[in-house]
Amino acid sequence: MEDGLVSEDDILLCSEKDFHDAAKRNDTDKMQELIGRGMDVKVKNKMDRKALHWAAGGGGEQALRLLLDHDTEVDDMDSFGMNALLLAAWFGHLSIMKILVSTGAKLTCENKDGLNLLHCVAQRGHIRILEYIMEDLEDVLINKVDKARPRFIWPRSTGTWRWWSFSLEENTALHLAAKHGHSEVLQKIVETGEKIDEKNIDGMTALHLAAEGGHHECLRLLLESGCNINELTNKNRTALHLVAQHSSEREVRLLVQAGINLDLVDTQHASALHLAVLNNSTEIVKVLIDAGCDLDISDNRLQTALHIAAEHGRHIIAEMILISGINLNLTDKQGKTSLDVASRGTHVNIVDMIIKADRFYKWEKENVNSDCKCLVGTSLSFKPDHQQETQHIRSVLWKLATKYLRPGDWKILAKHWKFSEAHIRAIEHQWTGTKSFKEHGHRMLLIWLHGALTAGENPIKGLYEGLIGIKRTDLAENVRRQANSDPASAKKCCTM
Repeated sequence: MEDGLVSEDDILLCSEKDFHDAAKRNDTDKMQELIGRGMDVKVKNKMDRKALHWAAGGGGEQALRLLLDHDTEVDDMDSFGMNALLLAAWFGHLSIMKILVSTGAKLTCENKDGLNLLHCVAQRGHIRILEYIMEDLEDVLINKVDKARPRFIWPRSTGTWRWWSFSLEENTALHLAAKHGHSEVLQKIVETGEKIDEKNIDGMTALHLAAEGGHHECLRLLLESGCNINELTNKNRTALHLVAQHSSEREVRLLVQAGINLDLVDTQHASALHLAVLNNSTEIVKVLIDAGCDLDISDNRLQTALHIAAEHGRHIIAEMILISGINLNLTDKQGKTSLDVASRGTHVNIVDMIIKADRFYKWEKENVNSDCKCLVGTSLSFKPDHQQETQHIRSVLWKLATKYLRPGDWKILAKHWKFSEAHIRAIEHQWTGTKSFKEHGHRMLLIWLHGALTAGENPIKGLYEGLIGIKRTDLAENVRRQANSDPASAKKCCTM
């Protein structure tokens, strides 16, 4: 059979392609057969790769030894600057590396993009090869940086090669080990005395890269090694910003316990809390709040974390912030409070929670010197009430709102109970129509009930007095009878 080209887009003959494939498989019998028939062992494909490259990258020790008997040009590079030694380092073949070094392979080699042996090892996490390089190959520079956009060779399951490209942003081996979570490799590099806070082109240290990747062990190691925990990137971000945006509560807790500044802001004036809320990371928000972060910091849109929670409908996070206490009067660039933002976004539960919180803050301020112990032994909550104990009174309020109150009554009653104009507007913003006042009134009554119960007041008595106060005496007695009809009620209204 004629030995023609493999294909129109290749430069190898079929026999030459067979030789390369045999080197990939470590098939020395096939290689010997082809060599005996006069095969040129140095023949290269269109990417300038020869059999020596395939044997080194594939870990074929017998194939490599056979080739070295016929090909001593071990430093030959393919069209991307990868030679046999770099390929062996990248794929973690220690025995291949030792053979190549013993034959005089150049130790300071690097590919066309500046990737050297240490970069390969740190990128891939080959600890045994790192130990070999650091202990036996003194000429390799640990702090050598790679260039901007190296491309690496990666093996397909079929045994061929494909391209994999990404930016390494001029990272050192220390950066690469941290970036990819290779803690053992990182430990070895740190032990050499490498500058632990050295930055790459984006101003990121090893700590930033470990934080961005969520690599807990690398973070712990760097913190214990004395890195600058509050170092800033070019975007003024700390490691806390990066874990809040990309990682889990575990990494955030680690940084918080190490004493990182909770309130530093980036170039968008966003704190770690802003990023955690935006990403709906409830557990991270809880850790930051428990650690005492500043809830009133505003970003470049003048939005607080609560504004963001309100805008995106983050109900659980919104309540966590409200329970912790926040200035509800802060406005964004459009002059909107967090209540305005929640109302505009039709996030009804958040609107009601903010109003409950606002009324509670005011009540708390007015009673700061009182002996009220209504909250002792209870946990504050602004969520909708589903307690069995309040089922009856909530049923009474539903009937009152949907059957007895006239269209304008709920607003009059709300003003009587000191709801602000902003509160009323926010409630009224949702649902429009001839009967929407029923839903508005019901929500207002439930918000009022929350305040009455939180303050330890008798809600039946308060409701009776409220109806009397707006001159709905006809309803007051009727409501009192309905409310008192519950034999399980601990707070009957019997002293009118």
